[in-house]
Amino acid sequence: MEIKTTAVAGTVESSDIQIMLSAGHQGIQIELESDVEKVFGAQIRQTITTTLQQLGLSQVNVKAVDKGALDCVIKARTITAAQRACQTTDTPAWEVL
Repeated sequence: MEIKTTAVAGTVESSDIQIMLSAGHQGIQIELESDVEKVFGAQIRQTITTTLQQLGLSQVNVKAVDKGALDCVIKARTITAAQRACQTTDTPAWEVL
């Protein structure tokens, strides 16, 4: 898959995460803003990175604003943002789930 446009998924409400993806040129670059970054930052970054790799994306800039989201929510928001960015919402990548 290839990033064609900047896309956002999620909200900045409690227990959610907002993921914004745009085309990158230096691998997967993650800018994370989270109140729990010291404790869960590495896990949040790992979940986002693994999900993007499973989708076949390797050159992506990610801006994530976390408000205490669980891993399943992080993964769902990342998949949604990726499909919007790649303009493939009509053909979901079910195998990544």
